[in-house]
Amino acid sequence: MTHKRSITSLLCASALMLGLSACSDNKAPASGEKAAGTNDASASGTLDKIKKSGTIVLGYRDSSIPFSYIADNPNQPVGYAHDLELKVVDAVKQKLNMPDLKIRYNLVTSQNRIPLVSNGTVDLECGSTTNNKERQQQVDFSVGFFEVGSRLLTAKDSGIKDFADLKGKKLVTTAGTTSERYIRQHQQEWGIGEIISAKDHAESFLMLQNGRAAAFMMDDILLAGEKSKAADPNKWVIVGTAPIHEIYGCMLRKGDTGFKQVVDDAIKATYSSGEINKMYEKWFQQPIPPKNINLDFKMSDQLKALISNPHDRDQ
Repeated sequence: MTHKRSITSLLCASALMLGLSACSDNKAPASGEKAAGTNDASASGTLDKIKKSGTIVLGYRDSSIPFSYIADNPNQPVGYAHDLELKVVDAVKQKLNMPDLKIRYNLVTSQNRIPLVSNGTVDLECGSTTNNKERQQQVDFSVGFFEVGSRLLTAKDSGIKDFADLKGKKLVTTAGTTSERYIRQHQQEWGIGEIISAKDHAESFLMLQNGRAAAFMMDDILLAGEKSKAADPNKWVIVGTAPIHEIYGCMLRKGDTGFKQVVDDAIKATYSSGEINKMYEKWFQQPIPPKNINLDFKMSDQLKALISNPHDRDQ
């Protein structure tokens, strides 16, 4: 075996290990089946892969409240984005004439979600993933389903009102997010003492609650979700003028136009029927599990415009 071939084999094996290590549900196929599924996806498209396997693999987050998270049942994600994802599943069932299509869930994080979609481990990921130009080089996005601004969560008595008040203080954010990238680029500008990268939103908020950081930077609605989980939500406040605005979309493999059409059409149909308004009210303006807290997050004019004129652009 040549040196070049040895390196190639090692890289392929490493990629396979990445996909296998991320599969956390109890319905995960054996490694040989997963490898075959990945090849099918790249060779003939996601719809063919799904039809052959009889299963669609959905990526989910465990703490992206209220988009995709675990509440009462550890084996069943819930949320606004998850409900939209299930609309896509219904459309796939109809497209493939497979009413008994099975769903297998695969936990993803901010750091591994893009590789797991790209390598065929996950067929569709609808959570809290920002559509931007950099990510568009690796994956495709559905039409957008939410628009957010990155702000700060802090204690009411912290004295922090905006990003300028972070001078000399510790800030926590979630690793692998656009917020992390942005704030590291502007750390010196605002004189931030230290930036801590946590593994997920729950850990970020825990660091804030434990006093390891003075503020937590993330998308405003995700901050509202974490705040709702606190023992005393009234102790915390979301502040600051958002320096960046972003659109969330569902991720799928790049260049798979047939599958993307099904995904986009399913989301657009939910918009045009008006059903999206009920879904939004359910997750943003009513008590939600696990603590039955009402986020009381009204639909923004930007989101209303996106629903009226759906698109898959990053802005």
